[in-house]
Amino acid sequence: MAKNAANDRIEAVYWIETAYPLADAAAIMAGEQSTGTFVRVPGETDELRELYAAGVERIVELGTVDAPSLSGSGLPKGHAGPVVRRTAEVTLSWPLANMGASLPNLLATVAGNLFELKPFSGLKLLDVTLPPAFLQAYQGPQFGVQGTRRLTRVTGRPVIGTILKPSVGMTPEQTAAQARMLAEAGVDFIKDDELQADGPHCPFEKRMAAVLRELNAYADRTGKRPMYAANITGEIDQMLRRHDAVVAAGGTCIMVSLNSVGLPAMTALRRHAQVAIHGHRNGWGMFSRSHATGMSFIAYQKLWRLAGIDHVHVNGLRNKFCEPDDSVIASARECLTPMFPAPYKGCEIMPVFSSGQSAKQIPDTYKALGSMDLIYACGGGILAHPSGPAAGVRSLQQAWEAAAAGVSLAEYATVHAELRSALEAFSA
Repeated sequence: MAKNAANDRIEAVYWIETAYPLADAAAIMAGEQSTGTFVRVPGETDELRELYAAGVERIVELGTVDAPSLSGSGLPKGHAGPVVRRTAEVTLSWPLANMGASLPNLLATVAGNLFELKPFSGLKLLDVTLPPAFLQAYQGPQFGVQGTRRLTRVTGRPVIGTILKPSVGMTPEQTAAQARMLAEAGVDFIKDDELQADGPHCPFEKRMAAVLRELNAYADRTGKRPMYAANITGEIDQMLRRHDAVVAAGGTCIMVSLNSVGLPAMTALRRHAQVAIHGHRNGWGMFSRSHATGMSFIAYQKLWRLAGIDHVHVNGLRNKFCEPDDSVIASARECLTPMFPAPYKGCEIMPVFSSGQSAKQIPDTYKALGSMDLIYACGGGILAHPSGPAAGVRSLQQAWEAAAAGVSLAEYATVHAELRSALEAFSA
């Protein structure tokens, strides 16, 4: 391993599947992503390798598989006899000097050509650990958990949120009317759908201004201003202009589709931002759905936290997607976990639970996560409540009260009509 100070090294953990000897496979990974190529070249001196080659820190064998998980993999040169494909967890490390404290170049190093290497019939990035130099180069979240609570004035419980629906097709005036109705229902957080951008039937400027006029008027009447995450996703110059328009209109949040804009655009936006940044991970399944390739959410969210998001979606329990509950909770827990040891700040951000959520998932969510630091976003769980959206919001608040008190929903519902109706309506 190259001799560099431990706090100047980057580590990445991978799951691999290969027909090669594990030590050889790990060495191929390390070489491909640092000083090596398929053959030793004259410039690759021992001295250069000592300083800059990636190191294989750990190999933990996990077992074997009967068939390759991905197509296109190969066998070691000259291989004869039965094929044994082994799985393992491999940890590699690199000196920071190889790429500097740069998120785009970090991504090229830890999640680059590795996925295409023929020796592997499976390879997935599981985690990445970064030196504090990255925190000095990037700003991280500006608001995070506590700032979001301050902006929404919500304490002692989760932030209750919802999404403007239908996703597309409404005019700015219709969108604003729905936002007014949701504010009057008691919602803390309202977001554009990621599909609602800047179409001619509902242009961004008109929609955002109309919604914030309604929310500002509501705040003038009541003293409470729901946070509105306006979808500003676009080219960098568009996003900066849209951010400024949101600020001028009195908004406190913007929303960006992370996978659409990329890390450099997000860091540029974060340097400019005066409001909270709501990160939407639409397209996440491209990274996560296969067990044999892509990356874990643990690694993914660390990159975006450093880039500057304040919230990120983590799915929800018993959701409409393919993600299992234990993965959802692990993702949310990771958002609330410091990235760096003391004395460095931790970059904690607010996980956003969504996708088919209602009052009925709340006790399990609280029990598994052990925290109320989250945005709990419900569409049908609010709008489809039999007694209307205000009762839908109240049913969610009641369910969180019950969870915090350790009382079952059934028992709490006997004296809380809104919760009782929600459990009856959403029992299927």
